[in-house]
Formats: sequence, C-alpha cells, structure tokens
Amino acid sequence: MSNVKTPWLSAYGDIPASIDYPPLTMYQMVKRVSQQHLRYTAYEFIGRKTSYAALLKKIDRAARALYAGGIRPGDRVTICMPNAPQAVDCFYALNKIGAVANMIHPLSAPGEIEFYLRDSDSRAVLTLDQFCTKVMEAAANVSRDITILVATIQEELSPIVRVGYELTQKKYPLPKEGFTLWKDFLKGAKYVTEDVEDHTKTDTDPGAILYSGGTTGTTKGIILSNRNFNALGLQTAAASGCMPAAGLKMLAIMPIFHGFGLGICIHTALITGMHCILVPKFSIDSYTDLLKKKKPNFIAGVPTLYEALLRNKNLDGVDLSYLRGVFSGGDTLSIELKKKVDAFLAAHNAPVQIREGYGTTECVTASCLTPPHTYKEGSIGVPFPDMLYRICKVGTDEEVPYGEEGEICIAGPTVMLGYNNNPAETAATLHTDEDGRVWLHTGDLGIMDEEGYVYFRQRIKRMIITSGYNVYPSQVENIIDAHPSVLISCVIGVRDTYKMEKVKAFVVLRPGVEATQEVKQEILDYCKKHIAKYAMPYAIEFRDELPKTLVGKVAYRKLEEEEALKYTAKTEKAE
Repeated sequence: MSNVKTPWLSAYGDIPASIDYPPLTMYQMVKRVSQQHLRYTAYEFIGRKTSYAALLKKIDRAARALYAGGIRPGDRVTICMPNAPQAVDCFYALNKIGAVANMIHPLSAPGEIEFYLRDSDSRAVLTLDQFCTKVMEAAANVSRDITILVATIQEELSPIVRVGYELTQKKYPLPKEGFTLWKDFLKGAKYVTEDVEDHTKTDTDPGAILYSGGTTGTTKGIILSNRNFNALGLQTAAASGCMPAAGLKMLAIMPIFHGFGLGICIHTALITGMHCILVPKFSIDSYTDLLKKKKPNFIAGVPTLYEALLRNKNLDGVDLSYLRGVFSGGDTLSIELKKKVDAFLAAHNAPVQIREGYGTTECVTASCLTPPHTYKEGSIGVPFPDMLYRICKVGTDEEVPYGEEGEICIAGPTVMLGYNNNPAETAATLHTDEDGRVWLHTGDLGIMDEEGYVYFRQRIKRMIITSGYNVYPSQVENIIDAHPSVLISCVIGVRDTYKMEKVKAFVVLRPGVEATQEVKQEILDYCKKHIAKYAMPYAIEFRDELPKTLVGKVAYRKLEEEEALKYTAKTEKAE
C-alpha cells in the first residue's frame, strides 16, 4: 500500500485491515466449507432444502455431465436462469472443470441473448422452459452449434409442492426438438467415472462473465476471476460483521446473473456456511411472506426493494428482531429513504439499521460499505479490507485533495481482469500505477473526506447541464425525497431550446397522499427553499410507480427516452 493513503482504517474497529485469500477456485472454497458443515442447509428453494453434503454431490454430477457433453477447461457456457438450484449447481460445476460461466438475464430479448452468446463464444446455454423458444431463436442466429439445456422449476420441487405448482402456474410447451432437458442431460454423468476437477486452474483464472454498461453505457462482458469472487465473499463477511455465519439465513432476492446476487447473496453465503434462500421471482407479497415465515438473518437489495417494503401493509406489527444485517446496493440510497427504512426497522424491533454499499460490476459488486456502528449522512461508507480508494481529477490519474470532487478510482483483489473482446475499453478503464497496482476508473463522481469516508455524487455521464450550470439529479432527488408526501423520485434533464436542458421530476407519493395540484405546489415550494434556482424542476409529474431496470434500479433512461419522443413530436408539429 505504498504511496496510497488509507485514512478509513481508523473506522474499522474490529474489522481486519487485511485478509488472507487462499489460492482456491470458487468451487474449492465452497467444497472446503461444505466439508465442515455437511449437515447444514446450503440452499432452500420453494420449501425444499439441500444440505452442503447434497450440494457437493449435485455439483459433482453436473460437472461430470458437462464433461461428458464436451465442455472442457476454458470453454464458456451461458446460464440464462433466475435464482434456481440448477443455476447454482451448474455455476459451480463449470467452475470445477475449469470452464467459465457466462451469466445473463433470462428476460433479455432474443437479440440481446444472441449478442451474449456470440460475444462469449458459448458452447452451451442453460435456461428455463419458459425461455426456451427465444433462447433457441437467438442460438439459431449464431454461426456454430450451441447445446441448449432446459431446466424446469417442477424438477426441483417436493412431490406435494409440485402438484400445487402444476395446478396453479402457467405451462410452457416446449418445441419438439433442438434441446435437451437438464434432468436428462445429467444422466450423462454415469459415462464419466473419474474426478473431472481441473487442478491446474488457479484463483487468478477467469471464473465468470457478467454484463454491464460500464463507464460508457455500452454493453460489455466483464471477465471476473475466481479470486475476484472469493475476495469479495471474505471481504463482505468481514466488513458486514456476519462471521461466524454457519447456519444463519441469507434471503437471496437479488438475481444470480447480477454481481450483487451472485457475489454476495449466493457465493458469500455459501463460502461462509450460510443457509441461502433462493427466490426465483420477486413480488413484494411473496417477499414479505418469506420474511415472516423464514426469518432470514440477512437481507440485501436495491433501494426500490426497500421502498416497496415501506408500502406493504402485510408487515404491520411483524417482529423483525431476527435481522442481523440489512444492506442496500446497486443504486443510490437517498438520505431520506434511509431515514424511512431505519424508522421502519426500529418500529419492527430490528436491532440494526440499513447499511449502504457501493461498487461496480467491474469489482463484482460492493467494495465499500457503511461501518457497523458509524454513519455519516450521505456517505456510502469506507472501503472494504484490502480495497484502496482514491478520488482523481476526471480523465487523469491525478489524485485530488480531501473534500474535492473527482472520479472514484478503486484498486484491490476484486478488480476485474478486463472487458471481454474489448482491449480498448479495458485499457481506458484499468490504469496501472508505478507500483504495478491496477486502478479501476469507475466513471462515477465522488468525494472522500479526511477520515476516508466516501460520498457518491453521480455517474459522470448522468449530469444535467442547464444554462451552463451542472445539476446532479441525485442531489435534487435527495431534497424532493425529504418532503413528507414523497416516497421516491427520479430527476432527469429534458431538452430545451433556450437552456439546452431543464430539470423535470417524476414523483411517487406516499400511500394515502392524493396527487393533487395543491400537493404538487407544496413540493415545488419546498424545493424552492432547498434548491438553487437554476436546478429547480420546471415540472413535477406524479406516477403510480417509476420504471425499473431488469435488476430493480430506477430506469431513468426510460424516462429520458419518453421525454425525448415528446420533444421530437412537439418540434415536428411546430414545423
């Protein structure tokens, strides 16, 4: 850590400043923990539990079946699945034989799936029956043979639950040919009797590919190593204070194709001996039912999940004293939403407050977290053990003084290997310093104070320029969210012939508040007291809900697109 300032270490308390990272693959980490806790539950899926002993057997069987199917070390296989046992089994089975899992969203459009298959050079793809047709459509446009493997929810259910599931859930008829059922594919394991573990694979080799818009907004495959994931898991466990964790429950609502879901809700849980509750599909009603029935010790999600919890009446009077950790990431947790969630937790006897994390997919997910006993308003916390942060002048490697805004740059064992098939973007994003340390330039603006606390300001690209002034939407959103009638807001820039852009706010009101002109004026009057004139919203539009991305973030780009279409139509009409 020579020549790098680490003022945040004083905030660690019992958190270790550094961690020993064993030179193991992801599978080997899970195996090591499994052998210590064979009878503990590894994961639970719609009521059916799988022990760590059974998990090792399932991974081994899937690995031998994949090997029998021609998958070899270095091959890429796409997993296009929700949080289901087959996705977990396949992920670690691929890792065992030294192959790379290419994780994608099952709700992706056929054209997107085609891009992912082509970009990753996948040999096979695992998906659910309900997505089979579009996956086959996408694979047919790729100029090589791709093995299509199809799983079903029913095959992982107990007999009694299966009957109920088949009676109540929509059926998805499969094509007559062109695919292999996962349960039939697994039968191929019997043709491979030897252990297929790739003992030559190291912790620094690629383990998975995740997708993100990165710093430029264009979709890129992010290559992450075994060490990236293992380091994340050990850092998260240390920073969150969840050790020892064996037997404690993690509610895995964040999806397996997302760094947050795969890296924290699943991999961190499994390498610490937790009981992972897999949730294949989110709905606020099913989520609250799980909270009441399963009593998880740890929950993690994006801010919109917690905003939805505040709206739900099914948790009235429910005792949440079993919670040991509540974490928010993936998007900005506004100051006011944190206050509302903390008040909700306190009212339900939870002994903890919500803790905000920050990270990027280029670091798997979180690399910074609010300390357990110290919170600074507006801060995203302090770096994880062994993670280094510095704030640089945008477009340079020049560090700025404490308190000055610049680009958040990160170094440490979770920084990606690079972008898949994109050396130019990799070179632009990863910079190596004179000590050989690799720094990730995140494309996010932030500030660090003298005690090492980091304050996220905005993505560099998400900035409104109105009459020459820079306006950061998240700052305006924080102010609007503080109004007692507001549940959540989203602020965007709208085209304007005079100002270039002007500020517009979309607002979801709290339950019981009517969307009247009087309420709108109250919010505008409140804004006038707290927002500079040039940053004032010219209009507020009430919505029943805000559009969300596939992983639950507020889809501000969708709102921008809607307003752009209105502007174009208005301009054409004027002509």
